Amino acid sequence: MKAAVWHGVKDIRVEEVELRALREDEVKVKVAWAGICGSDLHEYQEGPVFIPVDAKADLTGEMAPITMGHEFAGIIEEVGSKVTDFKSGDRVVINPTLTYRKKHEDVDRYDGFNFIGLHGDGGFAEYANVPVTSLHRLPENLTLQDGALVEPMAVAVQAVKDAGVTLGDSVAVFGAGPIGLFTVIAAKASGASKIIVLDLSDSRLEKAKELGATHVINSGKEDPVEAVRTIAADGVDVSFEVAGVAPTFKQAIDVTKPRGNMMIVSIFARPIEWNPIQLTNTGVNILSSIVYTPSIFQRTIDAMSTGQLNPQGIITSQIKLDEIVDNGFVTLTNDKTQSKILVAMSGEK
Repeated sequence: MKAAVWHGVKDIRVEEVELRALREDEVKVKVAWAGICGSDLHEYQEGPVFIPVDAKADLTGEMAPITMGHEFAGIIEEVGSKVTDFKSGDRVVINPTLTYRKKHEDVDRYDGFNFIGLHGDGGFAEYANVPVTSLHRLPENLTLQDGALVEPMAVAVQAVKDAGVTLGDSVAVFGAGPIGLFTVIAAKASGASKIIVLDLSDSRLEKAKELGATHVINSGKEDPVEAVRTIAADGVDVSFEVAGVAPTFKQAIDVTKPRGNMMIVSIFARPIEWNPIQLTNTGVNILSSIVYTPSIFQRTIDAMSTGQLNPQGIITSQIKLDEIVDNGFVTLTNDKTQSKILVAMSGEK
């Protein structure tokens, strides 16, 4: 079968691979759609970040080269001998996080934490074998393409919940890349009354307005802190750092009100220099969030099904697997008008 395989920095190849044997507690999924994530882009541009190359991953036992892709949905084609809750033909979305599942889910997401598509073969392939514990059924009123948006949407839903956003809050989102835009959608659904988005790209800021931002600020054209303070004089209730660089990290603290929350959602590719006296002088709380619990993943599916979450507008391109390097990873690197690129595997809706 064809798959997009990571071999090294800027070395992703669409090649023929053999699907490993199905285990008794797994299902074989015919992948319909898969999304390119910001973490996938990090691996392409400067990896390995998450992908293990020097030692075997604790939970998967796999090393690079690895078939990438962790935002995907499809149809079950075969079930392992011990799988009883799912059957061939079921439409499913995959929760790609792999943990030891020995603790409460709020702690468990930090225990083990490996990823289908980063620590083991994933969804940029015609077929994927995944553990039955990673499966969630897709409601009939959601398409398989919608299913490919669940995982990144769940990241934002979890971050907004962890940050404590509630009805009437003011929010600032630093970074209008895909996860920043998903954060806008989640904050709006949680009742935020002011959603201020900051970025250097006017096209991304325009997309943020389409998805629910009430104010947008181009940080290259005006002072971001002063601009936010003209909208929320005492600072916002919650800020989200979704850019992953030192300037936005510090600015996110500076625009947050005393005892407000600054939530780190981004993956920092490299260390930054920062003085914690900034917190002492402002009274801001720093929080962080990564991935999601199984409950939040299911809540995200439910909220998409009822229309409370509508992330479909974030899709900017649909491409074929053979185009994934040039029209996927290279395009996302160079073209800031792109937000979420979906890869049609079978392309079934």
